[in-house]
Amino acid sequence: MRIDDFYVGQTASLKKVFLTEEVEAFAEMSLDCNPIHIDLDYAEHSLFGARIVHGFLVGSLISAVFGTQLPGEGAIYLHQEMNFRKPVFHGEEITATVVVTNVRKDKSILYFDTKCENAKREVVIEGKAVLKV
Repeated sequence: MRIDDFYVGQTASLKKVFLTEEVEAFAEMSLDCNPIHIDLDYAEHSLFGARIVHGFLVGSLISAVFGTQLPGEGAIYLHQEMNFRKPVFHGEEITATVVVTNVRKDKSILYFDTKCENAKREVVIEGKAVLKV
């Protein structure tokens, strides 16, 4: 796509359920083996009362929207900011949504608001991103 194909307010979303097997694989790949993510007994006695999904694994759903939908193939991340608002538990469905907030045609750069919401429409992650087209 060309920079002229994008406009303020343009949006895209993607849904995913985060399974225990995926959380365990992410823990192994990322080396983040914090027991809050993978140890059932530990997590049950934690602040959250259950195992939670790594924040960056949930945030990767935002990246999936960028790489597959908006702006799509070939987009290059320049900046991402994520504020973690609520925990995501194993088996929860999350929807990531990105919205174009500014188009800088002279540099082929797009600015976005980003968020992830659970099935109750509670924001679990919110932030901003900048990508080059």
